[in-house]
Amino acid sequence: MRQTARTLLVEHGPEAVTLRAIARELGITAPALYRYYGSRDDLLEHLRADVVSDLGEALAGEIAGHEAGGPRRLFAICRGFRRWALAHTNEFTLVFASGATAATSSTAKLQQLTEPFGRLFLLAAGDVLLADEAALPSDDVVPAELRDDLAGYRDALLAVLAEAGVDVPPQRLTVGTTYLMMQFWARLYGHVTLEVFGNYPIPLAKPDTLFDALLADLAREIGLPTTAT
Repeated sequence: MRQTARTLLVEHGPEAVTLRAIARELGITAPALYRYYGSRDDLLEHLRADVVSDLGEALAGEIAGHEAGGPRRLFAICRGFRRWALAHTNEFTLVFASGATAATSSTAKLQQLTEPFGRLFLLAAGDVLLADEAALPSDDVVPAELRDDLAGYRDALLAVLAEAGVDVPPQRLTVGTTYLMMQFWARLYGHVTLEVFGNYPIPLAKPDTLFDALLADLAREIGLPTTAT
């Protein structure tokens, strides 16, 4: 049943995934599906989980062979995320760019170490940003209006990292570092989203070059050589 839903998603997009359409493909009545899913939203949540699991497996393959905790591992995840998004536009749309609830938003996916994508990205980013060679920003660079929100998010990150067995000294995961992590994700996610939906302001003959430049900029901002990308 979910395979039928996944086929509709891949071929026609999230809006095509309805209980009626699935029932039609399976040759049954739509009410019969309610024995398995309470609503279309319930079905979509399960479908999102399937997609995120597949993304996690794809990214695990991307980082195979890279040094654990090294910056190349983080940037391999970034490149793998972009490649996956471009190859799976409708699945990317469902998980990262369509009416997700608070529990399934892209930010929630990053917070949840139980989610394969969130676990890989967050742990890799944390390893790099918390390493001694990383240039951590002062809390003073954070706008005062954002500090309470970022402090709360920092505490949440410390909790999920601790659950994963990663002991992070609180003095390393500062509000400034948390601010940097959020900016890192925002720029990566924003760039990929623009590319997936063809919303660059100008046509680009070599979009790979622009993405590589973004990663180089991010590396420099955290004190890493561009060769780390």
